[in-house]
Amino acid sequence: MFLTVNFMFCDIFSLYYAPLLKKFLNGQVDGLMVTEEFLLAFSIIMEIPMVMILLSAILQTRINKLLNIVFPSLLILLQIWSLSTGKNTLHYWFFSSIEIATCITIILLASKLKNDILTPYKLIYDDNRTL
Repeated sequence: MFLTVNFMFCDIFSLYYAPLLKKFLNGQVDGLMVTEEFLLAFSIIMEIPMVMILLSAILQTRINKLLNIVFPSLLILLQIWSLSTGKNTLHYWFFSSIEIATCITIILLASKLKNDILTPYKLIYDDNRTL
């Protein structure tokens, strides 16, 4: 949730910056065309942290651990790529650093996750466990 809110506020604040807003309204930002396909790809990327909230609660620990390492790694690479393209605003650098640090924290926490940890998945599907 924290990661998603940071993504959202960064994008919202970008719309308050008149030079960037003009580029969005013209459909081209630093050589990148803002098309329906671009917006779909952007939507899928934004969905990753939101769907991980649900998946973290229902997936087996091993798969949960793997996805909580793979997806944040992907988001870090995308964020670094976005920082390397065009001219970025100060608020964009600020939010990006928070987003990258959050993804690194998620990876570190996931890498320490034990397979025998009690998760909602185990509570629901493990017949041998009683509350």
